[in-house]
Amino acid sequence: MHDMTNKDLTVAFAGESQAHMKYLIFSDVAAKEGKKNVARLFKAISYAEQVHATNHYRTMGEIKSTSENLQAGIDGEHYEVNEMYPAYMAVSQFQEEKDATRTFHGALEAEKIHEVMYSDAKKVVDGGEDIQIGKIYICSICGYTTTNQVPEKCPICGAPRSKFVEF
Repeated sequence: MHDMTNKDLTVAFAGESQAHMKYLIFSDVAAKEGKKNVARLFKAISYAEQVHATNHYRTMGEIKSTSENLQAGIDGEHYEVNEMYPAYMAVSQFQEEKDATRTFHGALEAEKIHEVMYSDAKKVVDGGEDIQIGKIYICSICGYTTTNQVPEKCPICGAPRSKFVEF
């Protein structure tokens, strides 16, 4: 593939991915405001944006085997934990942006867990098996991730048990 086309696909993938997430967030806001049809509209169009992003990513040749996809997840989480979030936190602390520091800290701590979870899963997948995993719980405030049991309070942000979402 030509460099310019690949760059365009990369930029389009990023834009469609952001639109997908933005519209899901907007859907939640509309639902909380009691506007269920607007929420449904945002959710539907969010799905269309996901379709676009998936098509772009596939065309770029980035959808691979589960083992390779897990490695990509490991690499992404590792980058966020060791480079991206520490740098972002340093800047936000220097600029005394407490809300930004808080959200970066929550993400950093959650990403550490994700990297381990992906690494553990990759070892099992590389052995030809699927992972054995129970329920997965995510703190809806900071993204803390745990399996099988919800803590009384989130160890990262202190959110109560009721703020966890089960997968």
